[in-house]
Formats: sequence, C-alpha cells, structure tokens
Amino acid sequence: MLEYFAENIWLIWLLVSLACLLLELTSGDLYILCFAIGAVGSAIAAACGLNLVWQIIIGVAIAVLSLFFVRPKALEYLHRNEDSRLSNAEAVIGREGRVSESIEAEGYGRVAIDGDDWKARSADGEPLEKDTKVKVVGMESIILTVEKI
Repeated sequence: MLEYFAENIWLIWLLVSLACLLLELTSGDLYILCFAIGAVGSAIAAACGLNLVWQIIIGVAIAVLSLFFVRPKALEYLHRNEDSRLSNAEAVIGREGRVSESIEAEGYGRVAIDGDDWKARSADGEPLEKDTKVKVVGMESIILTVEKI
C-alpha cells in the first residue's frame, strides 16, 4: 500500500489541493486558494517524476507567487463593485414597508420591511397608524425615519 502512494504521490497532492479548496470555502479570504494552486503545481511535478524535495519546493514557490499575483487579481475581480454596494443597514433606505406598531406623534413605533421589524419614527413628526404603507427616507443608528406613501 505504501508503494502505491509512493508511485502515485501526484494523487495525494491533488487531494491536498481539493482539501485546500474546501477549506477556502469556509474562509473566503483567498489565502488558502494559493496553497491549493501550489499543491496542483506539486502534483504536476510529481507526475513528471521529480522527487519529493523538488515537489515541495515547486509547490511552495507556486503558492508564494500565487499569493502575490493571483490573490490580488482575484480579490479585485470579486470586489470590483464594492464601492457601490450598500451595507445591510444602508440598503434599507428607499425601501417600502408597513407600520407594524403605530408610530406616535413625535415618538416611535415599528415598521416591518421584508420580514424584519425596525424601530421607526415619522419624518414629519405626525402619527402613523398600524398597516400604513411607508417609505424609508433616513436612518439614525438603528432607528428608521419613514414617511407615508
């Protein structure tokens, strides 16, 4: 059995690469992806008949090169629209919802938007009754400012 692994070490390198890709799914920062690419390089070196020392050297070299060349390009590609992407809270502004708990004059109530319930106040200070359709016009911390539609 040990002879089989020694003759087919390229297969072990591919399994290492696959394990790295699976681990990358849990992290998402693309560092482990570089090791997966390095393991593929080691698998190619093993398939060409190079000894274990050269396989490791080639794998480490490719992983380091990937760290400096592949990872930045991949991050740039994956986050190319990041400036225009709104955070969870900012994405609520402009959305429509309904009053789930009456908003008192100059006071607070609650507004339901896509299944989430937010503390809210009226933009003009007027009371809003339950089930009134509203639009979010602003946000202060986690308190929405809404106006009647």
